[in-house]
Amino acid sequence: MKRFCCVLLALLPVAGFAATYPIEVEQKLNDAEISVTPQAIDRDMSALLLYNYGPVPVACTAVFRNGPESPRTRKAVIPSGAQMPMTVKFKRDVIRLRTSLTCEKQ
Repeated sequence: MKRFCCVLLALLPVAGFAATYPIEVEQKLNDAEISVTPQAIDRDMSALLLYNYGPVPVACTAVFRNGPESPRTRKAVIPSGAQMPMTVKFKRDVIRLRTSLTCEKQ
């Protein structure tokens, strides 16, 4: 039983790094007061967490690129003082994710 617990403790750090990959975010915020937080959710799933600090709603478009797969586009309108996730799921494991985010005040 003691050996079993030691093996579980030894494998714990490996499980924590299972869904980590670099996420590059190119931002064109156009004077919008937006906070962007990239997140690696799973080996084939990612998200951008957007928070609008400004007094007006903001329309954002994100294009997610994962190597040879076709780019995925997500659009959202974020009200003032609101937080909204943009998630994407790919067919293959993500090695490096490149994201272009464009936001415009409404």
